[in-house]
Formats: sequence, structure tokens, C-alpha cells
Amino acid sequence: MASLNKMTIIGNLGADPEVRYLDGGAVVATFNVATTEKYTNRNGEKVEQTEWFRVELWNEQAKVAEKYLKKGNSVYVEGRLRTELWTDKEGKERTSLRVRATTMQLLGSPNSERPDEPAYEAPRQQAAPAQPASRPQPAPQVAPRQQAAPARREPEPVPFESNSSDDDLPF
Repeated sequence: MASLNKMTIIGNLGADPEVRYLDGGAVVATFNVATTEKYTNRNGEKVEQTEWFRVELWNEQAKVAEKYLKKGNSVYVEGRLRTELWTDKEGKERTSLRVRATTMQLLGSPNSERPDEPAYEAPRQQAAPAQPASRPQPAPQVAPRQQAAPARREPEPVPFESNSSDDDLPF
């Protein structure tokens, strides 16, 4: 039986990423992303609920995060949810959840003072299974904004015709 572990998060960074260079040459960046849901409850009160996610990026993506991500940036993250076991200072075993990102894209501009610049998309750590392996990955640099391709016309929907009356509805 197939299984899927996929997280998609769009939110804001709570702080600048923490970047560590490991002995074997690997690089890891960790940061928190906040997502906020706003709604009105039964009593008519506006409610704002924030969830925090701990995210880690590895190697080239970690270097991109170190260079471009700053506190408050909007970011799109895709990855897998991972459970980690650890022991606290009192010797108690604890569990935490972490998103190991495979894709990260900065939303908006890398520098908020220059909104005319495009968003930066970090190279993917892992290609999607449906993509051919020979497809080149984007270079880690900001490219100038390109003109949008002409919009393709969507086919017109076929109108629904029914020979039954409202009495035939099952609900």
C-alpha cells in the first residue's frame, strides 16, 4: 500500500535562520515558520490562531536560507514531517515535530525595500518522482522578471441538461 508524508506551509519566519556547518561538509539551516488563521466565532468575535512549525533545510538550500531569509519574510515550504525524540535537562524523554524541507521559495522580494525584484526559488533538494532525472535544476541566483506568456484559453464547460425534476433529488 502506498503512503504519503507531505507538508505544505506558507507563513512568516519568526527569526533569522540558524545555520550550522557540520564536520562532514553538510550545512543545515533551521527556522520557525508561523501560519495564522483568522475567523469569526459563534459570538461574532474575531479570532486569530497561530501555529508554529520548526523547519530544517540542508546543504545548498541551507546556504540560500542563510543568504536570503530574514525574520518576517513570507516563505513557501514543502517537505516531510519528522518526529524527533530527545532528552530534556531533567532527563525526561520528549518528542517534537520538524519539517524536513525539500522545497523552499521566498515569497515577495528578498529585500523588502525593493519590491520590484522577483521572488527567489531555491533549488529543490529532491526531484519529484514524475519528473525525468535529466531535467536541469535552476541556478541559485535571482533572475530578472520575465514577461508572462499569453494566457491559454480554457475550454468552455458543457452545460448540464437534466430531464428530471426536483422531486428526483436524493436529498
